[in-house]
Amino acid sequence: MPAFAYHRPASLDEALDLLSRFGEDAKILAGGQSLLPLMALRLSHPANLVDISRVPGLNEIVEDVEGGLAIGATVTHTRAEEAEAVHRLTPLVAAALPLVGHRAIRNRGTVVGSLAHADPAAELPAVALALGARFIAVKSGGQRRVAAADFFSGFLTTDLAPDELLLAVGFPPQKPRTGVSVKEISRRSGDFAIVGLAATVSLDEAGLIASSALSFFGAASTAVRVTEAEEALAGQSPGPEAFEEAARIVSQSLDPPEDANGTTAYRKHVAGVLTRNALADAIDQIGFAA
Repeated sequence: MPAFAYHRPASLDEALDLLSRFGEDAKILAGGQSLLPLMALRLSHPANLVDISRVPGLNEIVEDVEGGLAIGATVTHTRAEEAEAVHRLTPLVAAALPLVGHRAIRNRGTVVGSLAHADPAAELPAVALALGARFIAVKSGGQRRVAAADFFSGFLTTDLAPDELLLAVGFPPQKPRTGVSVKEISRRSGDFAIVGLAATVSLDEAGLIASSALSFFGAASTAVRVTEAEEALAGQSPGPEAFEEAARIVSQSLDPPEDANGTTAYRKHVAGVLTRNALADAIDQIGFAA
């Protein structure tokens, strides 16, 4: 690894002061499951690492007054995966977490760290986009909230400023009569997805599709929602015909990159297949719950 100075603040104020001092020469270290491999490959070479693992108050999962929950900056994937509140309030998050890397990675890696890293092939940015999550960014002098739609700005790039720390992410509660599904295709279990989909479907009292979210990962430079397909599903009776039309729109709308793992045409085809399967799974959940 390139040389760096290591800082382990004991408070949030101390961590924010370090970020204010070092700016672009500093990186936050939480779980380290993305940052340290990049440094080992010398693709990233921050002069200062600010380890927030001992900062109190960041390792919490808190239910809010609106029925949603907030996940703090040092909560690991495993802790969130095992939390009853995550399964009860945000089933889409719970469905995605077992797909993140391997158990050893989930034991150290953090939910917020994955979101801040913003890998377009990762599950959690797509989940955040599907659910309309809110990000809480803090720096010396104040904090702000950023919608998921405005947070991811490009490949491994977010709206965070160099002196800001992503304090927590807030997820809204799941609506009634809603099903969820996370599907992905990868070469091996634990690998990054070649293409993946985080989907939600909500039905109205008449049993028609009231709303949906189709949020793809591994299909662009950021997670991306196909709103044309979501709009086509609205008001439709859930079933093979509606799902097939949504899949057709998805395959036509996406323009995924081509690399050693798959061609653009292959990824477009797989995205359509995942759409049909995820929608069917989500609807089955609602039927089972009813």
